[in-house]
Amino acid sequence: MNTISTQLSALRTLPELLAFRVAQSPQGEAYREFDAATGQWKATRWAEAGGRIAQWSQALAAMQLPRQARIAVLLPNGLDAVCIDQAALSRGLVPVPLHAIDNPGSIAYILSDCDACVLMVPSLAQWRAIESVGLALPALRQVVVTAREALPAGIGPVSVILLADWLAAGQGTAHAAQPPAEDELSAIVYTSGTTGKPKGVMLTHRNVVSNVLAILERVVPTAGDVFLSFLPLSHTFERTAGYYLPLAVGSCVAYARSVALLAEDLKTVRPTVLVSVPRIYERVFARLHESLAGSAFRTRLFNAAQAVGWRRFCKVQGLPLAAGEGSAWAMLDPLLWPFLDRLVARKLRAQFGGRVRVAVSGGAPLSHAVARCFLGLGVPLLQGYGMTETSPVVAANGVDDNDPATVGRALPGIEVRIGDNRELQVRGPSVMKGYWKRAEDTARVLTPDGWLSTGDQADIQDGRIRIMGRIKEIIVTSTGEKVPPGDLELAIAVDPLFAQVMVVGENRPFIGCVAVVNKAEWQRLAASLGLDPIAAASLSQPAVRKAALARIAIQTRDFARYAAPRAIFLTLEPWTIENTFMTPTLKLKRNNLMARYADEIDAMYRSPDRNGTPAG
Repeated sequence: MNTISTQLSALRTLPELLAFRVAQSPQGEAYREFDAATGQWKATRWAEAGGRIAQWSQALAAMQLPRQARIAVLLPNGLDAVCIDQAALSRGLVPVPLHAIDNPGSIAYILSDCDACVLMVPSLAQWRAIESVGLALPALRQVVVTAREALPAGIGPVSVILLADWLAAGQGTAHAAQPPAEDELSAIVYTSGTTGKPKGVMLTHRNVVSNVLAILERVVPTAGDVFLSFLPLSHTFERTAGYYLPLAVGSCVAYARSVALLAEDLKTVRPTVLVSVPRIYERVFARLHESLAGSAFRTRLFNAAQAVGWRRFCKVQGLPLAAGEGSAWAMLDPLLWPFLDRLVARKLRAQFGGRVRVAVSGGAPLSHAVARCFLGLGVPLLQGYGMTETSPVVAANGVDDNDPATVGRALPGIEVRIGDNRELQVRGPSVMKGYWKRAEDTARVLTPDGWLSTGDQADIQDGRIRIMGRIKEIIVTSTGEKVPPGDLELAIAVDPLFAQVMVVGENRPFIGCVAVVNKAEWQRLAASLGLDPIAAASLSQPAVRKAALARIAIQTRDFARYAAPRAIFLTLEPWTIENTFMTPTLKLKRNNLMARYADEIDAMYRSPDRNGTPAG
């Protein structure tokens, strides 16, 4: 156990964690936000943050809510979200984090399902949109609007108040705080879900604190580290790894302005720790390859840097090289690397600010091509595995024990085993209490002796866990072949033509593919084929489909022949959270996509010609 873990080992709840941090480093920088009014980044120190949280706690106390009452938080990442979260926890209340850009119907469902008493929203307009859904919310007593705006009189049946007025009403409140017990709820986190209604995962203080302490045995941030937060705080991955973890060690968290401005914020903030989902790394990877297009010399230089860097990484980690990755000239790698580092690798690292010492990837599988590129060029990328139901981290690689083909080893205190159908099962102090109001759903995944069924197929060798794919997502073709779509989609997406990919083929004679094309690469392909890239009909031309399938064949050459897609539909329409085709953690919502492209998918399987594309 390291020094910081020893210091924290006696703490049992999240309010204790905050109190410890404020006492230990009151003048340390806790949070950093961009102030649009001044155009400057503003810092908040731990003592100041503690004082603000105390104000919010008093405002909650003045409402005299019942213990473990639910406080719904529909706020963007930032200090306000931290304040209401910590204030609620200090009063023994239960935060229910909501995604700031979720649709009003989904939010209304969650408010109703969890019987929320208080809702924090950025604007009156957002509350009006939720209210217009028409779902009864009898438990909701107060809506607090954080924006500085005028509220009209007689808004509706639920009391609506501005944040400043709500805080003022709590001043001087004498109600003593009743801190939570470790087995009381610290949050109800609703799974974004790729299908069906979201379920509320009940996480206790013990669940979350134990996960923070376990992570610290694998990855150790310091008080001098700077995190850049851009994943939604409504997701457990960001809550634990990007919020509670830096709080525990006293690191600063800078809140990105938006995903759209992330590239600029990375260069300004220059974080030392990144917590991200694969999609962000994939975007950087795609832009990198776009920048190489048309320059054979730059492409050769990049490939050389990546190959040399990867061999260096494998040597340090004691990993075997795959066939074709070795070189008769490998003895020259130590001499070549300084030159290649200066010309190629440093430029990639500069995209992240130039001083990242730990880059964590979780929430979904990471493409080997992306991992090989980043690790080879000196970005210390660590893949892990977890789920909301495990608070969330189950396993992770370490800086000195990093095999990117796996999600690493189980964290200390967490047991893993392989059950029926190769399903990964998990047991430990971070496993959830259960699903809110769903005893039957809980019993289906959680045994009486604490083993959680993850729904993921896995393999464990030498303590390292390799995730094979979601059991429910395995595609079974009409010929009986079983194809896990995740790895296939990751492989295809390495080609810069494809921005997003979904493979299909359940009960069909072969595997097909629906893909969103990258506009810049599509323009290059269209020009090479003499087509107008703007014309809607161009994407469906047989020559385009043939070219796309040829590129897919290259990326899937290491898969079984039956797994390679034989038909494809291309689109320029991106899949986003807003159009309901992606979850908040940027996973595909397969049911929604299958419904959207039902006709196009059916057309793939009508009389395909010898190239695997529909005839007419």
